[in-house]
Amino acid sequence: MATAHQKNHDYHIIDPSPWPILSSFAAFVMMFGAVCLFRWVHDAPFNLFGFDFARAAYWPFAIGLILTLYSMFAWWADTVKEAHQGHHTRVVAIHLRYGMIMFIASEVMFFVAWFWAYFDASLFPAEAIQASRVEFTGGQWPPKGMEVLDPWHLPLYNTVILLLSGTTVTWAHHALLHNDRKGVIQGLVLTVLLGVLFSFVQVYEYMHAPFAFSESIYGATFFMATGFHGFHVFVGTIFLLVCLFRAAAGHFTAQQHFGFEAAAWYWHFVDVVWLFLFFSIYIWGGWGAPVHG
Repeated sequence: MATAHQKNHDYHIIDPSPWPILSSFAAFVMMFGAVCLFRWVHDAPFNLFGFDFARAAYWPFAIGLILTLYSMFAWWADTVKEAHQGHHTRVVAIHLRYGMIMFIASEVMFFVAWFWAYFDASLFPAEAIQASRVEFTGGQWPPKGMEVLDPWHLPLYNTVILLLSGTTVTWAHHALLHNDRKGVIQGLVLTVLLGVLFSFVQVYEYMHAPFAFSESIYGATFFMATGFHGFHVFVGTIFLLVCLFRAAAGHFTAQQHFGFEAAAWYWHFVDVVWLFLFFSIYIWGGWGAPVHG
């Protein structure tokens, strides 16, 4: 009987897990709560089954968010446990890498949508300004009368910050391959701090931006593209922070460290996207317009 159930392949058949169905339910509840919040902010009722859910908007959103975060934590904890149990064989590791590559590819397509919207508006400004229903004239980009942010001030600082963070995460990866646990921790600490600094600088930049999200197509496309990237920096910082805790606990080895590798891939992807944003939106997109401040 023991030989009948002995594994003779490199694949890992996972045990039944509650996390896929729980995370799906949690995401639905969180989405429902977000709709309720949207209706509540706009003072619009959301009647369902004789009850106005807009009046209790925070509860479904909060419950859905908590369940989503819990299912994410538990699911990834099970994945880490499987790795420690030796289930992540060479074949499984290859599939994990393919999965991460496809995930990053899907993120690339998200950013393609934001870049498409920005270039469509900037290359055809007359049509975009007319569609935005805002009183800007001149058929130019940025719209006439619009002040833009100085690309050689805070955006340049953030560019240097992200490039440095890409260097420090590569240092940490190199140290991991050479079994230098201290170097791994130091590199990750610096990368996380640089990620936090980038987010603070971007928030400060948003607070002092001379244009708003809703006042023009320029503001809408600017904040959607840079804000979506800023959210990815926030997620990547959390990703690297988890890797820092795991490295301090001795989880990674030179032979098996896909969790760290995936975080490094994601962070380098964030770096590359920012370079495109910096050159296309901050420099090219604001060329010739009056600079704020």
